[in-house]
Amino acid sequence: MSVRPQTPPPLPLMRIMGGNAFLLSVLYLLVGIVVEGARRLRPSPFLQRLSLSLDSLPARALELTGLMHPLREAYFSGRITEPVLRLVFGATTVVIIFLLAVVVGLFMGTLRGLAIRKGSRS
Repeated sequence: MSVRPQTPPPLPLMRIMGGNAFLLSVLYLLVGIVVEGARRLRPSPFLQRLSLSLDSLPARALELTGLMHPLREAYFSGRITEPVLRLVFGATTVVIIFLLAVVVGLFMGTLRGLAIRKGSRS
């Protein structure tokens, strides 16, 4: 009687990816809130640069999608306020983090599946 090695149960990949993305999003947004609050209370060149670097990720993503120009025009014409702009940047960052989590999760899941198949053939 041959004993076949049992394959490990499948990981709940989407749940893990969602949890990681949620945690990273919360962390990023908390850092952003702390930096923005500190920048307003005690402005300094360091905090200004840090704030700009945090804003660069969503700004570049919006630029790539063609949404930054209309958003910039709306902000400078007074149609949207700074809190709304911050909300858009925050939401964009959350979307980017979730997309990255899905891509990395699918890549790692594919690698795991290949390793399991290769291991079961041996």
